[in-house]
Amino acid sequence: MAATEPRADRPRVTDVWPLVHAERAALAADLADLTDEQWATPSLCTELTVREVLAHLTAGASLNTVRWMAGVIRCRFDFDKQVAMRLAEQLGATPAATLERFRRVITSTTKPPLPAVALLGESIVHGEDIRRPLGIRRDHPIETITRVAEYYQGSDLVIPAKGRIGGLRLVAGDGPFTTGSGPRVSGTTLALTMAMAGRTAYCDELEGDGVATLRDRCETA
Repeated sequence: MAATEPRADRPRVTDVWPLVHAERAALAADLADLTDEQWATPSLCTELTVREVLAHLTAGASLNTVRWMAGVIRCRFDFDKQVAMRLAEQLGATPAATLERFRRVITSTTKPPLPAVALLGESIVHGEDIRRPLGIRRDHPIETITRVAEYYQGSDLVIPAKGRIGGLRLVAGDGPFTTGSGPRVSGTTLALTMAMAGRTAYCDELEGDGVATLRDRCETA
């Protein structure tokens, strides 16, 4: 049987890391001149400040499978406790230290036992968790956002995105992403991706008969 050629319009697995690195670099640049007050701003990630979310991203880029499992065992399989412990390790004494730690992992390919595209999703979702409360806008490349949307629509591995959009039809107005069947939810690929990730604020940017259902699922997750 002849080998199947990769689709030209979809990044191969080996192409994901440059996308991750580009998202990290853009986020570091966006945060370069924040004040202490801005660093303390509540993020869209429940109960975390923008500074703490950045430390969480640093932790994710610093943990290989062995260290991740060691932490899970140390925390007695309490995954929330493991996340909090690793975040604290990467926070640093000051916001400047937090940002410097993140800069050091911009080009890292270290990861927990997750596919690289999950790290891309983390970079985008948590990047927006930080940017939106600060009023910072990033025009993500549509190919990058679509890659994450396609991953989320078929996975509950990191976040329950697949279950959250069950019975709904999602249609992006700015790119090729579509998925599912049922009441329609339409909007930008970023807004759809963030809603799949459970960020209720982005439901305000969506239209269609299925928006109320998706919003309820975001709020009750």
